[in-house]
Amino acid sequence: MPSTISHVAQVVAVSSTAVVNGEVQLPQVSPFSHIYNANGRSSEAKFISLPFGADIGSTLLRYRNESLTSVTVFSNPRLQTQLLHSLPEVSDSSAVVHIALSDTDQDLSNFLLLRSSVPFFVLSRTPDDAYRNALLLSKLSRVEKKAAIHVFYDKDAEISPLTDDEVRSFLWSDAGKVDRSDGNTTKPHSASHLYGLYQSIASSVQSLFDSPSHPLSRTGNDTSPTLIITVARPMLNLDIDGVTIIDLSLLSPLPPLHNLLSPSTERILVLEQAWNWPTKWSPLYLDVLGAVQQLSAPHPSVRSVTLGTSDAITADSIRALLEESSTSSPSARLSIGPLPQESPSNSNPPFIPKHEASYTKILDRLFSDRLEIANSPSLVSSEGYTATSPEYALGRLRKQFAQREELASLIESLLQDYDTPTDLHKPLSRWLASRNDPIQGKIAANEVINSINGFSAHPLIQPLLSLTSLLRFPSRWIIGSDAWSYDIGSSGIHHLIASGLNANILILDTTPYSVRNTVDPHRRKKDIGLYAMNHGDVYVASVAVYSSYSQVLQALIEADKFNGPSVVLAYLPYFTEDTSPLEILKETKMAVDAGYWPLYRWNPAKEREGKDPFALDSDSVKNDLQQFLDRQNHLSQLTTSKPQFASELVSSLGETVKEARKNRAKQAYSDLLTNIDAPPLLVLYGSDGGTAEKMAKRLANRGKLRGLSTTVSTMDSVSLDDLAKEEYIAFVTSTAGQGEFPQNARTLWKAISAAATRGDRPFTKTRFTVFAMGDSHYWPRPEDAHYYSKPGKDLNAKLESLGAERFVELGLGDDQDADGPETGYKLWEPKLWKALGIDNIEIKEAEPELITNEHIKAASKYLRGTIAQGLVDNTTGALSPSDTQLTKFHGVYQQDDRDIRDERQAQGVEPAYAFMIRVRMSGGICDPQQWLLMDQIADEHGNGTFKITTRQTFQFHGVIKRHLKPAIQDINRALFDTLAACGDVNRNVLCSAIPTRSKLHAQVYHFAKVVSEHLIPQTTAYHEIWLDKKMVAGDAVKDVEPLYGELYLPRKFKIAVVVPPSNDVDVFANDVGFIAIVNEKGGLVGFNVTAGGGMGVTHGDKKTYPRTADVLGFCTVEQGKDVAEKIMLVQRDNGNRADRKNARLKYTIDRMGLENFQAEVEQRLGYRLQPARPFNLTSNVDEFGWVTGEDGRHHYTTFIENGRVQDEPEKNFKTGLREIAKVHKGDFRLTANQHVIISGVSDKELPEIKRLLAEYKLDNLNHSGLRLSSSACVAFPTCGLAMAESERYLPVLIGKVEKICEENGLRNDSIVMRMTGCPNGCSRPYLGEVAFVGKAQGSYMMLLGGGYYGQRLNKIYRESVAEPEILEILRPMIKRYALEREEGEHFGDFVIRAGYIAPTLSGLTWYDRMGGEGVHRDIAVAA
Repeated sequence: MPSTISHVAQVVAVSSTAVVNGEVQLPQVSPFSHIYNANGRSSEAKFISLPFGADIGSTLLRYRNESLTSVTVFSNPRLQTQLLHSLPEVSDSSAVVHIALSDTDQDLSNFLLLRSSVPFFVLSRTPDDAYRNALLLSKLSRVEKKAAIHVFYDKDAEISPLTDDEVRSFLWSDAGKVDRSDGNTTKPHSASHLYGLYQSIASSVQSLFDSPSHPLSRTGNDTSPTLIITVARPMLNLDIDGVTIIDLSLLSPLPPLHNLLSPSTERILVLEQAWNWPTKWSPLYLDVLGAVQQLSAPHPSVRSVTLGTSDAITADSIRALLEESSTSSPSARLSIGPLPQESPSNSNPPFIPKHEASYTKILDRLFSDRLEIANSPSLVSSEGYTATSPEYALGRLRKQFAQREELASLIESLLQDYDTPTDLHKPLSRWLASRNDPIQGKIAANEVINSINGFSAHPLIQPLLSLTSLLRFPSRWIIGSDAWSYDIGSSGIHHLIASGLNANILILDTTPYSVRNTVDPHRRKKDIGLYAMNHGDVYVASVAVYSSYSQVLQALIEADKFNGPSVVLAYLPYFTEDTSPLEILKETKMAVDAGYWPLYRWNPAKEREGKDPFALDSDSVKNDLQQFLDRQNHLSQLTTSKPQFASELVSSLGETVKEARKNRAKQAYSDLLTNIDAPPLLVLYGSDGGTAEKMAKRLANRGKLRGLSTTVSTMDSVSLDDLAKEEYIAFVTSTAGQGEFPQNARTLWKAISAAATRGDRPFTKTRFTVFAMGDSHYWPRPEDAHYYSKPGKDLNAKLESLGAERFVELGLGDDQDADGPETGYKLWEPKLWKALGIDNIEIKEAEPELITNEHIKAASKYLRGTIAQGLVDNTTGALSPSDTQLTKFHGVYQQDDRDIRDERQAQGVEPAYAFMIRVRMSGGICDPQQWLLMDQIADEHGNGTFKITTRQTFQFHGVIKRHLKPAIQDINRALFDTLAACGDVNRNVLCSAIPTRSKLHAQVYHFAKVVSEHLIPQTTAYHEIWLDKKMVAGDAVKDVEPLYGELYLPRKFKIAVVVPPSNDVDVFANDVGFIAIVNEKGGLVGFNVTAGGGMGVTHGDKKTYPRTADVLGFCTVEQGKDVAEKIMLVQRDNGNRADRKNARLKYTIDRMGLENFQAEVEQRLGYRLQPARPFNLTSNVDEFGWVTGEDGRHHYTTFIENGRVQDEPEKNFKTGLREIAKVHKGDFRLTANQHVIISGVSDKELPEIKRLLAEYKLDNLNHSGLRLSSSACVAFPTCGLAMAESERYLPVLIGKVEKICEENGLRNDSIVMRMTGCPNGCSRPYLGEVAFVGKAQGSYMMLLGGGYYGQRLNKIYRESVAEPEILEILRPMIKRYALEREEGEHFGDFVIRAGYIAPTLSGLTWYDRMGGEGVHRDIAVAA
């Protein structure tokens, strides 16, 4: 049901030109905001939203010159002080302040105080009154330029509001306007004049409704001797003989008193619900008394009465009041009704947003019993709301410091007094010397306390006993919000900075980066950090816990140590209490990386030591600054060191320019002759995956061969003005995400949309055609069908609305067609040539072949390319496109931060390029020293974190280009490398961790290393480029690749070694697998060999599918290396090099047939594989906790969610593992499920390792079975292929699904859930019992039915689901599993038996019967 607020908000939005809305205290959201946001702020008004506690009055002053400024705010204790100083200045402005009270609010003290500050003050008790008075005051204030306050009660309201047009018609009509041409001589500010204005507008409101708007309500006989005037929430509708009751609505100006009195009136009682009025008499009572004195005698008596809880007022209590007024002293203030014992404003502490715990928990962890928050909310119950203000906190600290100085003086006097017991001299002296040291001071304080307890009766010691609480040196903090930064002077911050006190202030800024420009531009925050640094003797830091946790710790510790004031500015951007940590992380990243919130520390103490006091901790800002300085200073340094270069540079530049102009003129003349009769064609493309780009470039090349002057570029490379100058344009665009434009087309699309919204027609001379690409089955549900090729279709329609003429009809390329988008393209392209009149031109030249990965590899000189040259190119943070294909062979992927990609594009700068480095470490084992080096590399070269990958290795993110080479060199110093960690070669070889079987693990680990080294590429390019090993002069010695050749493999190649019964490496997901076979004594005798596994898929392309490997047979340990080689060589020679999507070994086997493939392998081996031997696999998840191996050593598997090793609040895992590595004597094993095993712990070091695990909460395994069995790839923000979140989102989703599991008693049951951000399958989702594969932001393909130990593929259950649908599907499914499962039955098996999904028998049948079974079948997917 609509509320009173919703109706008032409608009037405000329609009538105002500026709306200032005050938010309520978190976690709530202002009811006004809900209404404005729900209606889309469709009016033309400026909307200014202010956080709770912000000064509304100053903002009102800023907008007082508007045609009508309306303030909407819910009542709060601070509102009175915020408005009181500003209202007199706006009294002659068009401004209305609407204050909503809750239906239980009865004390009007705070608002009656504002009554005298404005010409009009109205109290509305009912929803009807509130709506009409909002209309009345809006028109009155607009017409008469007089300010007004409207106080009303919010409650459910069933009224019939006017339409927006009716409201506008009323507000802008002449009805109710006062005619000032009649010679009226009433003073313009007199009460009678103001009352006349009110009456005039009120009469016009009456014409809109059935009943008029009255300034008061009257009950009783006009001839009654007693008149009661009330100002209260409910009207006193009591019929009492001899009593007239008037409930005032218009409180300023008061209705003329002579209209209210009758000749028989003998006494007037003024009843006000003003329980906390500061003086004896209220202004309203005094106004009535003054008006009575101006009447002719005899005057009725006037009494002031405090009205309590009005619900309890009855006729009898009124009669008792009348009797008391007759007998009591005339000067006494009376009361009626029960009064509350305590004002609610002083009883409840203010709400502390849960997100702020990110910082308060850090403070508590760092300083524990030393922490003292001077403005703690817990003080509110005893000290009132002012206890949380900075001024109050500063006062408390001043008192504490003064008392502590008094304590020091007292102890000094005790030491000088001969009567002081000698046993106290040593502890007292020690305390004086160390009293400001947090550690030694605490020890000394305890000694003093213990010592004086034995002398408590001593007369000299007794004064000291009352001050013992001051002996310890606390870490004093004041915590405040960014609202304090709007007025540094009045907020107390200036006083703290100037005080010199050794105290710290933590300011939390919660404004999200994405809405930074939507706040009031005039209400600018002061830069507290800059202000404090200018003071010179203040420690200042700017931190962000979701950007750099370690920097936060460092800043807080430094602030505590600094002897003087410290100011720490902490960024914590969130919208509401429900904002997810993922959103906070994104907002923080954008703010920090864009430089909006720089991370820095300013420590004046370092300056006194001769060090630089300023430290810039923002890597992105630091990198941008370094690149700028490198470019800016290079030439100036060069010419300074060698002055003769200056003239040479300038003169040679002139010659170069002349030569360039000459060549350009020749080319222009040649182009003119070639294209003199052909119309120019501009080809623009939008492409994320590269297909649309290739089509566009092919189209441009074919145009040139036909004599056209063609230009090809991305859509975002041209402006709207440039576009309008073109005669013929062909657009080729693919579809990204949920019907969105590709990344390199969005800026132009936004400009086109904006022009269409304005009604512009800039393209009247432009002719266009569009080829739109998409997948008609990507969004299978009927309601989502419009997403198919949506960008191209929208562009096609929008261009026509802008005046452009279509010269070829829209072409559609569907991935589902036989040749994919080529089917539609072949129909569209001939129409284009025909429309341009060049379809009959014969093409004699061969069409240039498109560059593919095979060309790049062949021309790379064994993986060199131009990588070395690109690394020293400081003009860009990227490498060339061809080089980025080659760097994968070196273990390096080029990426950019996709969280801020749009932001940087809007700024006109290139993406925030950075690189991912993957280490090659077969079997996933490193020693403690290597772990420490990996930790150091992450801090010095990466983003401060590193990833344990599903390939049992380390992965670093955020490595900028100039750090690439140093990072790889540091990895090499750790005795690792990155060669062949990625690329079309054999990659990192996996090996089961099996910590309990040390001898067997040593054997299979050695085998994995042998295979890896045997298949490693032999090129020396890696050592030349990264390790500075020079080539032999003149190419005297040339590289050869005996196994790979110059083209290497068609696609990636993966090998895994597994030891049953654990399948922790998912052996069937790999191109080649070795399943260890052991004898009765546990010794390794050989391997069952598998081939043909692979996870990658392309959405919508049914020629691609996941596949589990087939078992080929058995080989001995000695044969294993050769078997792996020969399988790889068959793939090298038979793999599909024409289509990378079908190039993996799994497709080669299905194309050749398994028997033919095996025969080819065995022919190259020269012998047949033995029959496979029996084996048994039981699980593909890790076993967590402590186990003891056969050699007596201990091993601990710790849970690292999704493999991200980092420090975060309450989980300092990176620091913890670093501290363990410092003392550990064994090794670390990385698992293929992205966890870490601390392996080989001796009995002697066991207690210390356990202590460290507990200290850093690495021993916490109190997670659900679902969470412990989960896995996710990196996805956003770094992976360029990601379509949806994965690593950052899966923990959030699991938190919601595990609640369902707990409700059904399944908390400890293992269900394998996996997620990837794209269909490439890095986390092996197609083997999960339940899995999610990203399709677009917030949208996933859902799969069910994978085998618990990785033996069976799952199958598509729903093609597109969002979180609500996921939970809706899983809730009944999990409940049914809990109730109906058989003994030992796993979830993946159950959903097949229960008829939810069909089993997948092979990769080729993966699409068969997808979409569910029976009643669970999804029609859209089935279609």
